[in-house]
Amino acid sequence: MNKTKFEQKVCIIIPCFNEQDRLPLEEFIDYYNKSEIFFCFVNDGSTDETQTMLNKIQKEREDRILIVDQIKNQGKAEAVRTGISRSIEWQDFEFIGYWDADFSTPLEEIDHLLNNINSHIRLAMGSRVKRLGSEIIRNPARHYFGRIFATAASAILNLPVYDSQCGAKILRSDLAKKIFTTPFISKWLFDVEVLARIINEIGREESLKSIVEVPLFQWIEKKGSKIKFTDLFKVPYELLRIKKSYKLKKKQIQ
Repeated sequence: MNKTKFEQKVCIIIPCFNEQDRLPLEEFIDYYNKSEIFFCFVNDGSTDETQTMLNKIQKEREDRILIVDQIKNQGKAEAVRTGISRSIEWQDFEFIGYWDADFSTPLEEIDHLLNNINSHIRLAMGSRVKRLGSEIIRNPARHYFGRIFATAASAILNLPVYDSQCGAKILRSDLAKKIFTTPFISKWLFDVEVLARIINEIGREESLKSIVEVPLFQWIEKKGSKIKFTDLFKVPYELLRIKKSYKLKKKQIQ
């Protein structure tokens, strides 16, 4: 079987909370066998058999799979942050990314994102753009709310981002070390915080040059999302908290 090869070492963080019925085991093993990607699974205080399943995944694959077991659930943001921190300690990676455990974004899109990273790009973000040649299947209500959210996030960040919330991102590890050092203030809007931190770290103009959104070939919404529809009403408050916390004013990020 031919393996997908990249010159640099890459690690993908997969946060897991009660994923025993959502994590596609066969799909993961198939991709793992034909790639050279490293993976770090973070069990975020699951109360089902997620940890048992992760142990089975890791068995005889310890060279490229790291399992982090958090006894207490701390939310996706902290799970990703912990995974990145532990991965940096584990190996010397050129790129570190994070991926949703249900693989609504297929793992093959890892290759797609990496192929869109050149020497100037520091962050590649998957973007759920429905277009000819793609298969983007999403609940219509969530899609339309997502467009409203994207407009608000773009305004707060003063950055023309189309889809900040897609759970498929890959960063250069030197940037990840700086961006994921401290806890995030939002448990589920931390993707916006990631962009805010990058702006504050390297400046808005450099962010415009070194962040790329990559339209995905496939994204299929899966059942069992941890985000409830009622959580969407908290979005304005969360965005305002982020704006205030990171002092995202136009004159400060230009």
